[in-house]
Amino acid sequence: MDRGDELQFVVVHGYRRAYRRRGSGPALLLLHGLGCESSTWEPVIDALAEHYTVIAPDLLGHGESDKPDADYSLGGYANGMRDLLTILGIEKVTVVGHSFGGGVAMQFAYQYPDRTERIALVSSGGLGREVSPLIRFLTLPGSGTALLVATFRPWRRAVAAGMRGLSRTGLAPLRDLGEVAAIYESFADPRARQAVQRVTSHVLDWRGQYVTMTDRTYLARIVPVLVVWGADDHVIPAAHADIARQQAWSDVHVLQHSGHFPHRDHPGEFARLLHEFVRDTEPAAYRRGTWRSMLRQGQPAVEPEASDGPGAVTVAG
Repeated sequence: MDRGDELQFVVVHGYRRAYRRRGSGPALLLLHGLGCESSTWEPVIDALAEHYTVIAPDLLGHGESDKPDADYSLGGYANGMRDLLTILGIEKVTVVGHSFGGGVAMQFAYQYPDRTERIALVSSGGLGREVSPLIRFLTLPGSGTALLVATFRPWRRAVAAGMRGLSRTGLAPLRDLGEVAAIYESFADPRARQAVQRVTSHVLDWRGQYVTMTDRTYLARIVPVLVVWGADDHVIPAAHADIARQQAWSDVHVLQHSGHFPHRDHPGEFARLLHEFVRDTEPAAYRRGTWRSMLRQGQPAVEPEASDGPGAVTVAG
């Protein structure tokens, strides 16, 4: 994977963090998914950088960031993003998270509402229990040994090439295999394998995701929320977008002919949706009293929206 010359590095708590920074304007924090890295956003970074300061880190344990024996929980990642932004001199962001990065985005907004202007979730984890059996496999005893054998050098290149070839067949269930091939190849690094397994152990087990934000989604009513999903997602089902659709303050878009990576399948459409979302919404204004009141009241009843208002789903062809 071509990483180019633009990766920058900063040391946070003794660990090297890699990140990309491009553009100027209001800040967007782009968080990639499990086993991926900041380059997953390459198809959309240039378009977004025309309007925004884009910060796209390699999360700890991924890409060119260090892969230590450290805290790989959602809270740990949220803390790491706060510290990275502080070092970079960025106070507030629209936080955009793909897959596992969506879980980190929601956790960041929960822990640091005063630094969160908006949330955009892309095929996000943390909105329901269902997840691909391949990811659930990573939580099973012996999965580390299985990954070691599966990524053994003699057949690693052939397996990855086969995945990429299948992804070009045009069949919806095979659409994401090109991205899966890159993740598979990264597992040749034992530190990356260990990091990913530690991440999964914090959020799911063999039955699926057991850590979700569904009990706290009512807190998002003071923050603009965009949700984008691929209709052909076989990693995390697009039905999870219904959780967000039930909230009248969420703007949900399900893109046809797209899998788990809608920002790569339809980069122009994705960049347009994200830009219009930021342009047309006011940033959240954190007030301690409002936050305290919501926490005291707990989950309010949510009435389904019958109109084509902000809670409606748009299905793009």
